[in-house]
Amino acid sequence: MPSSKPLEGQTALVTGASRGIGAATAKALAGLGAHVVLTARTVGGLEETEEAIHAAGGTSTIAPVDLAENESIARLAAAIEDRWPALDVLVLGAATLGTLSAVPAIDPKDFARVLTLNVSAQAALLAAFDGALRKAPSARVIGLTSGTARNPRAYWGMYAASKAAFENLLLSYGEEVRQISGIRVALVNPGPTRTAMRARAYPGEDPATLKAPEVVAERIAVLAQGGFEHGHFERIG
Repeated sequence: MPSSKPLEGQTALVTGASRGIGAATAKALAGLGAHVVLTARTVGGLEETEEAIHAAGGTSTIAPVDLAENESIARLAAAIEDRWPALDVLVLGAATLGTLSAVPAIDPKDFARVLTLNVSAQAALLAAFDGALRKAPSARVIGLTSGTARNPRAYWGMYAASKAAFENLLLSYGEEVRQISGIRVALVNPGPTRTAMRARAYPGEDPATLKAPEVVAERIAVLAQGGFEHGHFERIG
């Protein structure tokens, strides 16, 4: 009979775990037995996620981190490698929308902030945790992306460009390690989901018409158990 805790004994790191899809994913992974390290800038949100995990019988550790600071990422990676033998699952969910605007009206400072979190910080995370991922027999790295990365949309150029860059970055990393490690990477486009970012982008939309973050989290939890081919991509809903 298959174990009800297929991730028992494994360690997972989820970025953006203070709310939305990140929080739901952390809870789902903990429910499968993983010890989940929760990262985000918002301490209160992380504590809420951790309380829910512990109430359900799971285990987790909160690690408030500003991903825009590479030194913070390096310190987090060092702390995780000191405490756990390997990192089995890395879910890259943290991102920022920026301001929706026509390309000629993009604010350079706003664009820089979006690229820092959505691209540069993701590269820093992959670099910092590469060693811990290689120590796992079959590590999985799952990145959250957007339909705009592959289907350009008016006024979404800034965010779309950052997500297109992120996709290429993650898939390139996967190509680099696929023959020399057990690491496999996947991209997930959540589709329309009831999140704070979605509400900001579509303020007139009825959230009741959207799927809950838990729907996306359930699928990510399945992927976290492995069994997918390198470079796997899917859209949910």
